[in-house]
Amino acid sequence: MFSRRILAGVAALALAGAGGVAAQNFSLPPSFGTANLRFNFAPDPFVVNVTAGGTIPAERIGGPGCVGAIAQAPDVRLNYQAGGGLPLWIGARSRADVTLVVNLPNGQWVCNDDFQGTDPGLVFRQPMSGQYDIWVGSYDRGRGIPTQVFFSEVPPR
Repeated sequence: MFSRRILAGVAALALAGAGGVAAQNFSLPPSFGTANLRFNFAPDPFVVNVTAGGTIPAERIGGPGCVGAIAQAPDVRLNYQAGGGLPLWIGARSRADVTLVVNLPNGQWVCNDDFQGTDPGLVFRQPMSGQYDIWVGSYDRGRGIPTQVFFSEVPPR
């Protein structure tokens, strides 16, 4: 009886730990929609209104700059067809300090905080075609923050 309780506790801890690593689920539908964009898109920037934040620490992803609290499902999905030698800028604007977490088409995770002031952003000089899943995090865990996610092919200088 005692050993079953220990095994059950160890199994529960293992599942909890595994859930933390895979807490961001890019197979879920995005909470605020999908943008299907092809290089040389208009309007530029293309803007999606979201509510940033969640209860999952972005640090669980483990990449540099992964901070803030995010939701389980992506906030926005970008299906992007690269071309024309154009860069891709993914950013977020808010009155609060928000962060950015992106799962790239190749499965790699990238994050940013404070790219321009307290607004996060990522510039891909040679972007990949495919699915980009995007989360916007907040430092105020559990509180929703009105935010704009934008996509542009004209990055800041």
